[in-house]
Amino acid sequence: QVELVESGGNLVQPGGSLRLSCTTSGLLFFIYTMRWYRQAPGKQRELVAWTSQGGGTYYGDFMRERFTISRDDAKNTVFLQMNNLKEEDTGTYYCNAHLGLEDFWGQGTQVSVSS
Repeated sequence: QVELVESGGNLVQPGGSLRLSCTTSGLLFFIYTMRWYRQAPGKQRELVAWTSQGGGTYYGDFMRERFTISRDDAKNTVFLQMNNLKEEDTGTYYCNAHLGLEDFWGQGTQVSVSS
């Protein structure tokens, strides 16, 4: 059974930082493209970043400036380092594992940026 568990979400003030983690089980982690998405209240889910097998990375629009995605294949975990957070970064952040026609999702972790 495949499982993705996100953690690290929290309430933080503007300008603060958070590091999200997504730990997986039940899949051959290193061959999957791992993605982070987010969904703000009342908005569609949007791609934040992904990292492919071997560590290649891609970022959604305007994400590269403040966010960094990384993976640790030995720990079956993908990370999202978020710096200089803004109120518009508020939302639920979801982890996704993608390979061909397969997509697995976590339950999400809540990030709230507010003064």
